[in-house]
Amino acid sequence: MKDTWSDRKRRSIMNLRVNCKEDTTFLSSKESSDVVHTGELIFNYVLAVIEEVGSENVVQVVTNNASNNMAAAKMLKEKMPSIFWTSCATHTINLMLEGIGKLPRLKKTLDSTKSLTIFIYAHHTTLALMRKFTKKRDIVRLGVTRFASTFLTLQSILEKKYRLRAMFTSFDWDKCKWSKSVKGKATYSVLSTVFWNGVNYCLRVFAHLTKLVASTKLGSCCILLNKLFD
Repeated sequence: MKDTWSDRKRRSIMNLRVNCKEDTTFLSSKESSDVVHTGELIFNYVLAVIEEVGSENVVQVVTNNASNNMAAAKMLKEKMPSIFWTSCATHTINLMLEGIGKLPRLKKTLDSTKSLTIFIYAHHTTLALMRKFTKKRDIVRLGVTRFASTFLTLQSILEKKYRLRAMFTSFDWDKCKWSKSVKGKATYSVLSTVFWNGVNYCLRVFAHLTKLVASTKLGSCCILLNKLFD
C-alpha cells in the first residue's frame, strides 16, 4: 500500500503496507515534507519495496487516482509489465458518489443538510438544544470516507426527523438568539416536506454504492502479494 498523509505537525508521510490472503502488514514509511510528490518519486519508493520483497511475490499495486500515482503506474508498467497497478476501488466509488452528489436535485438537499449541521454544531447553545431534543444523540456520523460520512449523517437526520422538527418549533428555540439570525431562519427547511423528500431520495440513490464502499477491505491503496515473504 502506498499512501500519503499529514501528521499533527503537518509533516507529509508516505507509507507502504502489503496485503495477501494470509494477512496485511505495515512495511515502511518515509517523511517527504521537503520534496514534491512527483510520479518519479512515488515510482522509486514503490520500486524499492518491490525489489525488497521480490518482484516474483508481487501481483498488484493499488493506489488512488491522483495524477502522480498514475504517472508512477506508467513507469512501473514499462519496467515491470507483469505487475498490475490498479486504482483503489474505495477512492473510485467515492469519486462516483461525489459526482452524483453534484446533480442539481441532490446537491440542493446535500447543501441544505450541510448548512443545517454546520449551524447546529457551530454554537454551543444550538448544539445543547439539539442534544436535549435528541436525547443526547448526535446527528453527525463518521464513515470510512467523507461521502460515507455524508450518507450516515443523512440517515441520522432522517431518524431524528420528528425530534428536529420539535426542536425548531419549540419555545426553547424561539428564545434562542440564533433563531433570529439569517442562518437560523434557514434551518426552518426541516419543517418542509420538500426537504425530507429530498433526504429520502438522496438515501435511495446513494445506498448501494455507500454499502459497496464500506465492504471494501483494502482501504485506499496497497501492494498485493501472492504470499507473505520471510
